[in-house]
Amino acid sequence: MKHKWPIGAWLGLALATAWSGTAQAQSASASDPTDAGKAVFKRGNCIGCHKWHGNGGGGYGGDALSLRGTELTREQIIETVSCGRPGTGMPFFVRGSYDATNCYGMMRLDVGPQMPPEANVFLRPNEIEAVADYVLAHVKGKGEPTYDECTAFFGDGSRVCNIYKDDGHATAPSEQSDKAKP
Repeated sequence: MKHKWPIGAWLGLALATAWSGTAQAQSASASDPTDAGKAVFKRGNCIGCHKWHGNGGGGYGGDALSLRGTELTREQIIETVSCGRPGTGMPFFVRGSYDATNCYGMMRLDVGPQMPPEANVFLRPNEIEAVADYVLAHVKGKGEPTYDECTAFFGDGSRVCNIYKDDGHATAPSEQSDKAKP
């Protein structure tokens, strides 16, 4: 048996469905407007050098600076992500940096052998702004990484975060090997 609904009913159903999906997406992003920046932080492989927590350390690009201890402003973070850092392993994430785009007042010929590496993925300006906002909201100025920060980054079920539990259920890997000794 076929139902013959008037076109207005179909249109109303379609609009209600679209509105519901939009409202859900808006409420999800309203819970943390920097979620887009966290996704870019992961996709751009910032964690490869700066680690998930932003403390930095050794990575494929050398010793990355701590984003937790950085004094960079939002604009400086955006420029650093866009242009990389000459003379370091910090790559540039904007296609055409130092060619079509002037970085730190320099073009490719000015930078010479200090040219930063090209990132494996290029980012759009809004993505770079989102990652800067994420760093400012969740990384810069924070103390040592916590279990809550880790689960916010990886999700509640991640075993990676067990080393940050302070309730005695998990211990750091070095403590585990010490406990195994007689």
